[in-house]
Amino acid sequence: MFQILKPGDTINFMRYSKPASLFSALLVVAAIGIMAVKGFNWGLDFTGGTLIEVSFEQPADLPQVREVLAEKGFNDAIVQHFGSSKEVMVRVAPREGIKGEVIGQKILAALKSDIDAGVEMRRIEFVGPNVGEELTEDGGLAILVALACILIYVSMRFEWRLALGSVSALAHDVILTLGVFSLLQLEFDLTVLAAILAVVGYSLNDTIVVYDRIRENFRRVRKGGPKEIVDISLTQTLSRTMITSGTTLFVLVALFVKGGTMIHGFASALLIGIFVGTYSSIYVASALAVNLGISREHMIPVEIEKEGADQEPLA
Repeated sequence: MFQILKPGDTINFMRYSKPASLFSALLVVAAIGIMAVKGFNWGLDFTGGTLIEVSFEQPADLPQVREVLAEKGFNDAIVQHFGSSKEVMVRVAPREGIKGEVIGQKILAALKSDIDAGVEMRRIEFVGPNVGEELTEDGGLAILVALACILIYVSMRFEWRLALGSVSALAHDVILTLGVFSLLQLEFDLTVLAAILAVVGYSLNDTIVVYDRIRENFRRVRKGGPKEIVDISLTQTLSRTMITSGTTLFVLVALFVKGGTMIHGFASALLIGIFVGTYSSIYVASALAVNLGISREHMIPVEIEKEGADQEPLA
């Protein structure tokens, strides 16, 4: 049963902080284990290969295109619509000793002979394996640099206990999102990497809003310990969090359902990240700060007594 909050009521979030923290730790360990065992379904951006965009005179039947390409030796071809039902994008892994242009011409010839003689080549690109490896390294480095910069920023703006809580929450969000992609073997390309970085920014924004209110309440509310202050702060920011997450989810669901396969991975990563990020702002970032011993003294700046302030003014 849901209870309507009255003005002044406080939700006891920290009451469940220990089981929630244990649950989060188990999820993180499970996600790391899944990534280690199953790995990722790397997209063309990371593995290298050939990308061909073709235009049909009539709406293309994707299952038929896949069947024709499989008969021609391209069993691993990824076929999807691009822009409209007549535009098709084909991605294939690199073939040793065969140039991308040759692969593109073979695919075009197969489509012309077996499906539509009016098929036209729109674009062809080739990504080498070396470039894919470089993108993988740079992508991982970008996430690590982002977390390090956030740690420095939050440490300067707040307090080191809150900084560790925020970075732990961000790492928690990234690991769980990656774990879901590994578990479901969803394709991981550059758009997904961009979504992961967007999740970091979204989760940090949510955490900073909560931390601002915690710092304010530590200075304003005179009664209550750290857990009570954190509960008050989370309750006060709950409506803002739910409205922000809800409106964001509406857009992401629309992108996921109607956006097409090109941004399916992007929308999926953000959908996972929004759910995980909202949860982690409460039961990872805030709970960890409480467990690290955050107190009122840490939130109140130390007053520096000026030299001669205790002396009586001259008559």
